[in-house]
Parts: sequence; structure tokens; C-alpha cells
Amino acid sequence: MRISLLTSSRADYGIYLPLLKILKEDPFFDLNIIVFGTHLSKSHGHTIDDIIADGFEVGHQVKTILGDTPKEVSLSMALTIHEFSEIWNVETEKTDLIICLGDRYEMFAAVTASIPFGIPIAHIHGGETTLGAIDNIFRHSLTMMSTYHFASTQAHADKVKMLIGTEKNIFTIGSLSLDNLDSIKLLSLEKFKLKFNIDMSKPTILVTFHPETISFEKNEEYVHILSSVFSALPDFQIVITMPNADTMGNVIRSEFESLGTKYNHIITVENFGIQGYFTIMKHCSFLLGNTSSGIIEAASFKKYVINLGDRQKGRAAGENVIHTKIKKEVILQAIKKLTLVGDFQGENIYKGNNLASQQLIKALKNI
Repeated sequence: MRISLLTSSRADYGIYLPLLKILKEDPFFDLNIIVFGTHLSKSHGHTIDDIIADGFEVGHQVKTILGDTPKEVSLSMALTIHEFSEIWNVETEKTDLIICLGDRYEMFAAVTASIPFGIPIAHIHGGETTLGAIDNIFRHSLTMMSTYHFASTQAHADKVKMLIGTEKNIFTIGSLSLDNLDSIKLLSLEKFKLKFNIDMSKPTILVTFHPETISFEKNEEYVHILSSVFSALPDFQIVITMPNADTMGNVIRSEFESLGTKYNHIITVENFGIQGYFTIMKHCSFLLGNTSSGIIEAASFKKYVINLGDRQKGRAAGENVIHTKIKKEVILQAIKKLTLVGDFQGENIYKGNNLASQQLIKALKNI
């Protein structure tokens, strides 16, 4: 089976990784990895290098990101459709199935370009809801374009069924990213410090804050509020991973970079990689921000999460997630609360009964 797998960012690549390892090694599959989006952006870490370093061959690489204003995002979508029309024109006869993941606008554009060619599509992480991001629109659109659906929870599978009007070809497998917990050896604290120059013996808040793309005009206000919160926490080490290439994302990026140079207790990192990111998640005090990794992976590390604003609103969340408005006093109160409760003791609602990647591979072989 010839698989054309689409990856547009460090985020989806980290989720794909357990699946990619199997697809690469199993002779049943002929894997064609198509890399685009922020993977090819130097300002976002040029993470295509990570893919190659992990031993994967890249079939196509496509530059598609133009900027972060609404017009530039729209033009990036148009460019992605144009570039992928050329790719699908070449790959259609050789491709049995396209695999896509998530909800990004560039992923939507790449898949949209394939529709006239009639290539079957498999979509991972459909049926989820994020009302504070335009990604919500793209995710459900990808569901409507796809033939096969791999959902992370039964509730999300039910949403896919509602959208497409049938339960056919819907598989509930859990979250692929959690398979990484069984396959990736985390760094020791000494090796982590040597690699990233971050001492995790200090109380640490792990922060990832992406733009809210529905009310994007408020992102400047939001990042100023976060700046005042972080500057008021000198007893914590604040480690910030940089935001996605979303609408008005550079406003947040610039503010965080400025904080990193102004305060000794604030550290900014462009890209930890999956091994580094899971290592710091394991050893941090708790997470703060609005990233899906706080919703999906953090519970497996027994970490509480302060989820800010509306970006993840509507997505199924476990009892470790504290939903908080983006207001200084409210955030500081939530932080004070978490300093007293210790680690989360519950289960991860995104953990399936078996490895998600193995369930997905079994389904592909039965197609």
C-alpha cells in the first residue's frame, strides 16, 4: 500500500511518530512523506531536520508559509493548494491513501487540492472541537473530505458519525502521541540540562500559548497579561515553547522573546523535539497555556494544566485540566492553587486499550 503522509508542523510530526516508525519498517507499506508548513521555516526551527535526523526519507518538501496576518494566512492557503495540485498530479497514480492529521489551515489546503484527483483520505483526530480557533472549521472540513476516520475518544467518534451521517469506517483508537510514552526514552535531568541549558531541579512552569484565531485582535492584550503574570513569579522558572504560525502569532512570539532577554527566570525555546518536550513535561511542576498537549498528553505524566481562554474550548478534557480566563488575578489564583495540590492522580481519557498506532495499522491492512 502506497501511503502519502502529510506533515506540516512539529506538533503533528510528534503525534505521527509511532505510526511513522511502523510504516517505515513494515514491507506492506510504501511510505511517501510530504513535508510543508512550518517544517521549512527557519524562524520555527526548520524542523524538517528532525524528520531527516530520525531516519525518514522525505518524498516532497513544499514551502507554503507566507506570514501571520489574515491576508497572508489566506494567501498561504492559496499557495498550498497551488503547490499540492502539482504534487497530486504526479502522485495520484502511485498513491493508495493520503493520511492527514488534525486541523491546521495548511493541512486543510493540502488535502483540498487532492479532492479532484479522487484519492482516498484517512483523517486522524477528527471529531474534536476547539471553538476558540479557526482550526475547528478546518478539522470538520477534513472529516467531510475523508473516507476513513481515526478518532481519539468515543465522544469524538460519535461527533464524526454525526458529521458524515454514518458509522462506517470510523475507528476509535485513542491518541497516537501517547504511544510515544512506550517507545521514546526520556532524557535524564543531567542530559536535559546539558542539551538545553535548563535546570529542572527548580520549580518549573511549562508554558505554550498559541494565538486565539477567532478573536485574533485580542492576542496582543492576552500576551501582555501573560507577561505581567510571568514577571510576578520570580520563584518559578518559566519555560516557554514558542507559538504556532497562526494569525497574529508574531505578536506573541516577539513579546515572549523580549521576556526571555529581560528576566533571568524566563526561558524561551523554539523546539524541544518530542524527547525533550516529554522530558520537561515529566519534570515540570505543571503546564500553563492553551495547547492540545496539555489536554491530551499531560495527564499521562500526572500533571495538572491551567488551560487559558477559548482556544481549546469544546475539546474533551480530563480532571487534570483547570479552565481559566485570561485575566491576571484569575491565573495567579489558579497557580497558587496548584502549588498546594501535588501531582494529578487520575487517568488519561485519551489512552486507548491498546497502542493506537497498532490499531491504526491493523485497520489500514484491512482496507
